[in-house]
Amino acid sequence: MMLDKKVKEIMTTDLITITPDIDVVYAFEKLMEHKISAMPVVSDGKMVGIITATDLGHNLILDKYELGTQVEEIMVKDVVSVSPEDTIASVVETMNTSVQGSGILNQLPVIDDNGDLVGIISDGDIIKVIS
Repeated sequence: MMLDKKVKEIMTTDLITITPDIDVVYAFEKLMEHKISAMPVVSDGKMVGIITATDLGHNLILDKYELGTQVEEIMVKDVVSVSPEDTIASVVETMNTSVQGSGILNQLPVIDDNGDLVGIISDGDIIKVIS
């Protein structure tokens, strides 16, 4: 069954990342340029957070950031992640239950046993596999 496939079989490994010291406006532009909805924040080879186009765009429109605000000031630091060995079924469960209320996580970083960021899996990746 498709839901028994492992994350490592369908995750995106060609990652677009950003560092914590980058300006939020540039970070949002990078998200839009690559047409992605989330970007891991990496420092010294380790993931330290994540930013999303929804959060950045919403707050930029509301003018909530001061000029020069850096990614590290606004990134989500408590990031839900999955393992390359997890099944698609468990990823769907994690996406569905990790947000309070009616929200759902659309993408999850994939972290290996060494704590390294090795990929990202999105709801789009899952839809392609099960459709």
